[in-house]
Amino acid sequence: MSNTETMPAETLCGSPAGTAGADAPAPVEVLTPRDVPLGGPRAMTVRRTLPQRARTLIGAWCFADHYGPDDVSRTGGMDVAPHPHTGLQTVSWLFSGEIEHRDSVGSHAFVRPGEVNLMTGGHGISHSEVSTPSTTVLHGVQLWVALPAEHRDTAPAFQHHVPEPVPLDGAVVRVFLGSLAGTVSPVRTFTPLLGAEVTLEPHATITLAADPGFEHGVLVDQGEVHAAGTLLHPAELGYLPTGRDTLTLTNGSAGPARLVLLGGPPFGEEIIMWWNFVCRSHEEVVQAREDWMNGVRFGEVRGYDGAPLPAPKLPEVALKPRGRLR
Repeated sequence: MSNTETMPAETLCGSPAGTAGADAPAPVEVLTPRDVPLGGPRAMTVRRTLPQRARTLIGAWCFADHYGPDDVSRTGGMDVAPHPHTGLQTVSWLFSGEIEHRDSVGSHAFVRPGEVNLMTGGHGISHSEVSTPSTTVLHGVQLWVALPAEHRDTAPAFQHHVPEPVPLDGAVVRVFLGSLAGTVSPVRTFTPLLGAEVTLEPHATITLAADPGFEHGVLVDQGEVHAAGTLLHPAELGYLPTGRDTLTLTNGSAGPARLVLLGGPPFGEEIIMWWNFVCRSHEEVVQAREDWMNGVRFGEVRGYDGAPLPAPKLPEVALKPRGRLR
């Protein structure tokens, strides 16, 4: 998915100081999203939880859009023209609907509920995303992962995986990245990561084994979920610092609850995010924008009916990396 804001700000992202585990786990930090229109005459709206001023990264997860349930007959659904990515991986996960994906390495695939599509931007890739005519309700998340410096120029690639549901007492887990509940995803990432969908039966509680070196994010899609005792409402994201070897999730609702669980060790590098680029300096951002506008580096998306997205105007002031956040 593209960041379709017309005036995106350069954002300096880094793991805040003091995220290492202590004697007692720190309380859960509750992050609320902001609404961002995807564009177009009717403008499907997404809820953006990462990045934000309070927190820019959870592990290497650097971007989280949560959208739907969206009635495509009213909004027009998703139609994101070819656009570039560099220095990151995109992770697409749906709860309902279907999206057609095309990219410049020749991939033509569909994003469907319970199936993960992971695209590695690396040195540079472009892609388009369009909800299919059979889609009536579009509902899901779009996530980005920052690539570490040593891999940020890796060759672009595309992966597709259908995780097997793992039944637990009162819950079902689908692990699309990393490992959880005794199952391991084969999808390749460049830093240790966790990505999973968890559905909870009414009033159910589960306790999952957690890596104490990971920080975690609990993004609630539906229901009222208590994460480590803290109540999270739909669309809120609970941040849990490192230091926990278990994670307890409780559905406080009379109906089923659903959440996306993210995790990874604190990302030890600072990055600069602007539009669809993850870079290390303002100069890298400028070069990526010029390459896209000049038809260099990002390839061509074949089969999309329409022109590529033009890059927004760059900010007038260059953002310079500084010390660790907070």
